[in-house]
Amino acid sequence: MFKRILIPTDGSDITAKAAQTAIELAKLLGASLHAISVKEPFPYSAISEMQPVPPQEFYDAQERIAASRVKAVVDAATAAGVSCTGHTVEALHAWEAILDHAKSQNCDLVVMASHGRRGVAALLLGSETSRVLTHSEIPVLVVK
Repeated sequence: MFKRILIPTDGSDITAKAAQTAIELAKLLGASLHAISVKEPFPYSAISEMQPVPPQEFYDAQERIAASRVKAVVDAATAAGVSCTGHTVEALHAWEAILDHAKSQNCDLVVMASHGRRGVAALLLGSETSRVLTHSEIPVLVVK
């Protein structure tokens, strides 16, 4: 059935629940896991050349955070006896990075969390999960 499962992580508790679901599913199916964390690009300002944080410091911090999120998934998968690789990518839109990574890694399933925002909060904050669902050409399992 599924052989290569992508699990995006943002480090939240609900994402940890989705990761655990993906690990259990991968173990059951004999599939491999691919964890990804998307980093935000540097927030350049057209108004001023003065930035509160130097770009390299920002990039380093973003990489540390993203790498630690991916490492948590990789470590949990490894402890469960599931093969898992991890990647960090920089993108303006996380949903596009998730779908691009799924395609580049030949994944046949995405397992991701839904924060369950409703109403105005969902409209204002948007939902990466909703966008992945809308644009994905492969199955997406949403964990709540």
